[in-house]
Order: sequence, then structure tokens, then C-alpha cells
Amino acid sequence: MTAVADVRRPAPHAPRSRGPGLPRDRGAWFLVLPALLPILVLSVGPLLYGLLLAFTDAQSGRAAPTHWIGALNFRDLLHDTLFWESFRIGLVWAVGVTVPQFLLALGLALLLNQDLRLRWLARALAIVPWAMPEVVVGIMWRLVYNTDAGVLNETLRGLGLGGGRDWLGSLSTALPAVIVVGVWAGLPQTTVALLAGLQNTPRDLHEAAALDGAGAWRRFRAVTWPALRPVALAITALNLIWNVNAFALVYVLTSGGPGGRTRLPMLFAYEEAFRYGQFGYAAAMGCVLVAVVAVCLAVFLAGRLRGGEER
Repeated sequence: MTAVADVRRPAPHAPRSRGPGLPRDRGAWFLVLPALLPILVLSVGPLLYGLLLAFTDAQSGRAAPTHWIGALNFRDLLHDTLFWESFRIGLVWAVGVTVPQFLLALGLALLLNQDLRLRWLARALAIVPWAMPEVVVGIMWRLVYNTDAGVLNETLRGLGLGGGRDWLGSLSTALPAVIVVGVWAGLPQTTVALLAGLQNTPRDLHEAAALDGAGAWRRFRAVTWPALRPVALAITALNLIWNVNAFALVYVLTSGGPGGRTRLPMLFAYEEAFRYGQFGYAAAMGCVLVAVVAVCLAVFLAGRLRGGEER
């Protein structure tokens, strides 16, 4: 009887040797650490320092002593009518920019998704505002709104509709004028995100719906929107967060005027910190804004998780 060598293969589930290198978990940490360091130094560190500063009476100047005052800044903030007015203005600004921005971007993305001539040129022109810094956008639109020689007033004069209005200096038109600029400046990134979502929509579903006699609106509701919905929710949540934290564009346009009609919460906190030197009080305002953003993120993530469970 021939002897058969007893050569056994390792079981498929048997763990293999990792060799002389680092353990898998420690090696993963070393790989992730370079990416975590900038986040810890530039984001988490300043956030924790600002949170600590909010519980002190820190002021500008080296000779000014700093004392721990607990929640006194937050208590004063509850009774600060100017801050809550700026908070109301900030909500009007955030919603007033985010909603039209999404609707216009959706229409533009649907248009750029069609087989049009020179579509590449139209797509390139659509993202031009995205390539411009906010300071440059603010200066350009200040020239557009200029009372004496602005493009808007000159166009209105040419059409016989008057002109010479101070769009950024009037109490009734300053905030709407700034919202228009915010919509224009934020339109490209929303358009690009929605256009990417549209291009990932299966074309065979559209063709099948068209063969079944479905019109454009019905195809949009039944095919396009379900596929586009996750992207739409994500970009809308991000836009809302960005608009709540807006600063540079409005600062260049109006600096919060006239009469505080465009003073967003970030502008209010900036003035308290760098004009009046109340660092602790301004840090408390920043903590309130961080809490608002955190609530928006929680609502968005809860909606995404609920939608994932339903699917």
C-alpha cells in the first residue's frame, strides 16, 4: 500500500501570519495619522480653544487679565437683542440664498445635461463664479450696484425705469441685494453637484419611461428625482451650513450696514472680537453658531439614515 504524504492545507479561515511588521491596527494608525494631524491642529484645536474662551472674560491687549466667569457670557447673550436680531437676519439670508440657489442650479443642471451644441463652453462658463474669490466677487458687485455709474442703475435708466438708487445703502433693498449676490456666487458648486448626479442617472430608465408614454415632468418625478435626491439633500445641507457661516462676501459688500440690516451673526461676532475687543463674548457667539450647525448636521444625518432604513 502506497504511503501518501500527509500534506494538509491551512483552513480557509485560519489567520495568516502578518510577518515581522507592525500589527494591523497600529499600522493603520500610522497611515491615518498624517491626515489627522491637520484636522486636529487646524480644526479641533481652535474649536476647543474657542469653547474654553467662551467661559472667560478675555479681552484684547496683553495687559488685560483673563478670568474664568462660567456661563456669564451665554447668559448675557440670551438677553442681547442685537445678537438675536443678527441671528434672525442670518436665517433669512441662509434660507433666502439656499432655496433659490438650489432651484436655479437644478434648472441649469437639467439644461446642461441635454445634448446641446457648445455644451462644453456653457459648462465652463457656468463655473466661472466658482473660480473667483469672495472678495473679488464682492468688489465686482459693489461696482454693479454703484449709485452713480453702476451697471444696474445705468440699465434701468436706459429702459426708462428710473435709476440712481442706492441698492446697498437703502434699508429696504440692502438685504435682498446681498442675497442676489450670494445666490450668484454659490450657484456653480450646486450646479456641478446636481449635474454629476444627473449624469449618474441610468439612461435606460429614461428611455423605458419615454416608450411608456411618460412626459418630461413625469419622467423627472419617477426617474430623475429619486436618483438625484441623495445628492440634492447633501448639497442643500452643505449650502445651508456655508451660508449660516457666511462672512467675507457680506463684509465686502456692506460691512453689516446699513443700520445693521445685513449684519449676519459671523459679522456680529467679528465686530465684538476685533472692533470692541470682547474675545470671550465673541467666542460665546461662535459656540452658539457651532451648535446651530451641529443641529443642522444631525437633522440631515437622521434624514439620511431614516431614508436608508426605508430603502
